[in-house]
Amino acid sequence: MSWIYLIIAGIFEVVWATAMKMSEGFSILSYSVATIVGMIISFCGLILATKNLQLSIAYPVWTGIGAVGSIIVGVVLFHDQFSPITWLFIVLLVISIIGIKLTTGH
Repeated sequence: MSWIYLIIAGIFEVVWATAMKMSEGFSILSYSVATIVGMIISFCGLILATKNLQLSIAYPVWTGIGAVGSIIVGVVLFHDQFSPITWLFIVLLVISIIGIKLTTGH
């Protein structure tokens, strides 16, 4: 169950980061509220995950999910563009997150 909490926390990290961008400096109330709610859910998920997972595992996976998810949102919603070498490092990040999951005892 801890991994489920961690994945949900990572997804909500993407939600709050995206909402923060869309809030235009916290000038749009709905996105500002979504940012704060997303942060709360994300941190609560991380708290629940670290009850059974080591912090040294949970935190990098949480930030990794947030990073990769934010990259995907940036490309899809905001039309961000990256060089091929940047995509290589993004793929390596995904492989690293999967590797961490596969090599832990949980």
